[in-house]
Amino acid sequence: QPNTATTPPARILIVEDDPDLKEMLREEIVEAGHEALTAADVAQARQLLSDHPPDLVISDLILPDQTGMDLLRFTQTSPMSPGVLLITAFGSIPQAVQALKAGADNFLTKPLDFDHLHICVERALELRRLRLEVQSFRHHRHHPPVAGLLGESRAMRQLLHKIHRVARLDAPVLITGESGTGKELVAQALHQLSDRPDGPFVPVNCAGIPENLLESELFGHVAGAFTGAQRARRGLFQVADGGVLFLDEIGELPSAMQAKLLRVLQNHAVRPVGSDQSQSVRVRILAASNRNLLQEVEAGRFRQDLYYRLDTFVLHVPPLREREQDLDLLIAHFLARYARELKKHVHGLTHEALQALRLHPFPGNVRELQSILQHAVAFSSSTNITRDDLPLDHRPTDTPGLHAPPDAAALLSGSSLPTLDELKRRYVRLVLQKVNGNKRRAAALLGIGRHTLYNNLSDPTRE
Repeated sequence: QPNTATTPPARILIVEDDPDLKEMLREEIVEAGHEALTAADVAQARQLLSDHPPDLVISDLILPDQTGMDLLRFTQTSPMSPGVLLITAFGSIPQAVQALKAGADNFLTKPLDFDHLHICVERALELRRLRLEVQSFRHHRHHPPVAGLLGESRAMRQLLHKIHRVARLDAPVLITGESGTGKELVAQALHQLSDRPDGPFVPVNCAGIPENLLESELFGHVAGAFTGAQRARRGLFQVADGGVLFLDEIGELPSAMQAKLLRVLQNHAVRPVGSDQSQSVRVRILAASNRNLLQEVEAGRFRQDLYYRLDTFVLHVPPLREREQDLDLLIAHFLARYARELKKHVHGLTHEALQALRLHPFPGNVRELQSILQHAVAFSSSTNITRDDLPLDHRPTDTPGLHAPPDAAALLSGSSLPTLDELKRRYVRLVLQKVNGNKRRAAALLGIGRHTLYNNLSDPTRE
């Protein structure tokens, strides 16, 4: 049965050494609307648990190398441990009961009843969701989000740990990451956790100030310094004195301004335009860029000495596609926020709307998700956001080049023309390659179910 329950699509790891049973389980999980990973033993399962953390593990109790109990104990070493269902023969029910006491969610007996399987899967996923909500509540009660930075994924936990480590240092910090990932939020978090949280936080968009005004904006000027300078004006460095100056998109600074910024970092003093006197400033510099500054240095567009001055502490903000685990949390946060701000009685999303968001690649990252949900809440006419409320149809939905004409030579390679079935298989593989192997996205792009996708990838001798 397709997944019509309230639980969103999940990633489920199947650990079974019987290839026929493993394939049957995989097909059932995929047909239920979930993503299925498979392993034949505990060693393979442990690797998948590390590389692609699942929401649920369905494992045979008896496996070639170790037991399902060993795997259960391994899953419990993670703070985001998945749910676990064990498959057992009648004779090993006492062991299954022992596994329940050790933390398994349930056990299934052979021969499998697939209706019972679906019920157990949905219950285990819902139980894990509730467990994580309680864990998240306790975590945020003792560690409130800093500067609006939300996330429970490994990438975000690592970032937050680094923020706490460098926040109290007075050295410059370079914040890297794609557009829309939240680099300014990281800068605000560093400021809030610093030794001077009551000082000013002054953000500057280096790309948004005309080059001929940049020096005056940053360093100030004296009266009469240039035409129109009728009175002296403080620069942003002076405004930020005692606090933080956040230089967003620092890679856009002209070379001459890069040299002057380097002098400020070295001497802790600025000279206003038209003045022969320097003024001391106590300012911490936080810089951000969505460019690879090392490549900019190699291309001669960014000063090497300034780069190494900023490169001492680097914080990389992960893109949303590397924070899959945080997506539901961010959706819930923005949904509640805009429902409150717009005074709309919106409480959730339909399954189709949630599925559409989970399949969307978000090239604009968290900022794009935020914009989509703000629009959806504003125009929604019901208590649940529907697929039609989401402004996804006119947005980029795939990686660059995905809709470029396929390589005809690759599709038609070989000594003879391929059959229609073979051509179809080759095209499916091409689409999979374009989306980096993401079967959910490939199936959505092709307009087919994942079960059909797997069939199209199968060896023709098995059809």
